Amino acid sequence: QVQLVESGGGLVQPGGSLTLSCAASGRIFGVYTMGWYRQAPGGQREFVAIRSGGGATTYADSVKGRFTISRDNAKNTVYLQMNSLKPEDTAVYYCRVPLAGNIYWGQGTQVTVSS
Repeated sequence: QVQLVESGGGLVQPGGSLTLSCAASGRIFGVYTMGWYRQAPGGQREFVAIRSGGGATTYADSVKGRFTISRDNAKNTVYLQMNSLKPEDTAVYYCRVPLAGNIYWGQGTQVTVSS
C-alpha cells in the first residue's frame, strides 16, 4: 500500500504564488512517475503536470510557463511550484502515483485564487 499526503494549499491573490508538496510513503520502490491533477468545482479531474523518475516533465498547456514540478527522490516527495496564479487555477489539487499496476491518489489540497 502507498500513502500520499499533500500540503501547501491555501488562499492566494491573483498573480501570487504557492508551492504544493506531496510525500509518498509505504511500499515505494523502483523508479516511478509522480504527478499532479486538479479538479475545479463542478468540473472533471484534469492533468496538470508529471515528472518521471528519470526527470522528464510534462505540463498541461494551461499551466506551462507558470508551474514547475520537481521532486526529491530521497524523500519520495514531489513539489508543484505555482506562479502567476489565476482565478481559473482554483481547484482541489491531487497527487497521483502509478505503481505496480495500481493508481494511488492523495486526499487533495485546496487552492483558491481570489482577490
